[in-house]
Amino acid sequence: MASTNNGQRRRRFLGGWARRLMLAVLVVVGLVGGVQLTSQLRSGQLSPKISGPAQITITPGPNARDVNPVAHVQVEAEVGTLDEVRMVNENGSTVEGVMTPDNTVWKPVVPLGYGRNYTLTVTGRGTNDVVSEQVSSFSTVQPSNQTRVSFTTTSEAALREGGTYGVGTVIVAHFDEPISDRAAAERQLVVTTDPAVEGSWFWVDDQNAHWRPERYYAPGTSVTAEAKIYGIGLGDGLFGQEDTRVSFRIGDAHISIADDTTKQVSVFSNGTLVRTMPTSMGMGGTETVGSQTLSFWTPPGTYTVMDKGSPVIMDSATFGLPRNSRLGYRETINYATRISTDGIYLHQLDSTVWAQGNTNTSHGCLNLNGANAKWFYDFSVPGDVVEVRNTGGPPLKLAQNGDWTLSWDQWRQGSALSPHR
Repeated sequence: MASTNNGQRRRRFLGGWARRLMLAVLVVVGLVGGVQLTSQLRSGQLSPKISGPAQITITPGPNARDVNPVAHVQVEAEVGTLDEVRMVNENGSTVEGVMTPDNTVWKPVVPLGYGRNYTLTVTGRGTNDVVSEQVSSFSTVQPSNQTRVSFTTTSEAALREGGTYGVGTVIVAHFDEPISDRAAAERQLVVTTDPAVEGSWFWVDDQNAHWRPERYYAPGTSVTAEAKIYGIGLGDGLFGQEDTRVSFRIGDAHISIADDTTKQVSVFSNGTLVRTMPTSMGMGGTETVGSQTLSFWTPPGTYTVMDKGSPVIMDSATFGLPRNSRLGYRETINYATRISTDGIYLHQLDSTVWAQGNTNTSHGCLNLNGANAKWFYDFSVPGDVVEVRNTGGPPLKLAQNGDWTLSWDQWRQGSALSPHR
């Protein structure tokens, strides 16, 4: 009996100890769980259930005026959910929108218009299941003027979607109105390439910004230019009319070197010499006509192919030299490939074949024989590079299609976002 009682006491003792241990564990678990719950509540992982009407915020606020059409527009249920959101303009036309899966946020999916009045009618449902309606209106800014951007080459020809251009291609962003806030405009001009290259904009004047990379593109590069100007203020009440985008590719590396020392044009394709053409370049000297002094040199520098024509009527009167004067002319020329804004071409001229390769006789163009002129005409695409070396006279100017004559440091200083401006 004594043994039995001792065993019962041990069992009772062990049972009491086990119960106390379990109780302590439960208390610790409860404390830890309470700490975790409190932490989750404070961090926003868990939210206390609020029972009440829907609380809805509409952006922009009621009766807002001069709202930018690309500004943030949103309806959000901070408490409860959104049953329906309807947005219409002053004509009753519906603005399409999208709702989040949890029915708490709605946004329009199309750009808004300038000078429009919009009304939002919002139906919300509270956590107490009570339905309520809220109406809010706002109006967008009415610009005093708008501008469009055209992406062109330096010849002013539009860059063609999917077109192929040369390794020296310069992108021109042409605004159809003068831009007073160039920095604001430039922030909206974006050029992306694959493979990626560093590039920069250079403002030639108030309406034209040129973009080029630091070095010639690699053949096969894909290029996309975008003007994301819609809804953007560009100074003095001028806003962007619409966004513009164009994509093109860079073809083979066509680089021609016209050397006045040898009077030869050496044409390279992807680094391989493919043709050598005798030429006669600018005869040199000047002629004064009235108050204007005309130069007959072929300016040294780096040009790009602008465009070409066959035939082209060349008339000296177009650059100030009367056609009936001592050096004047008017001729129909075949296979003419233009490389400057002031009319320098590589073109056929059979009457100077005797001089090609040994004597300069032209007013500035590069004369070629018929076979070479036709071959070069067929070979060239806009943006191909022509480097003129060792000629006399003043160097090629930016305004003559001399974008590549500027050093990279000089070029970057032409950006409205340059810290050195």
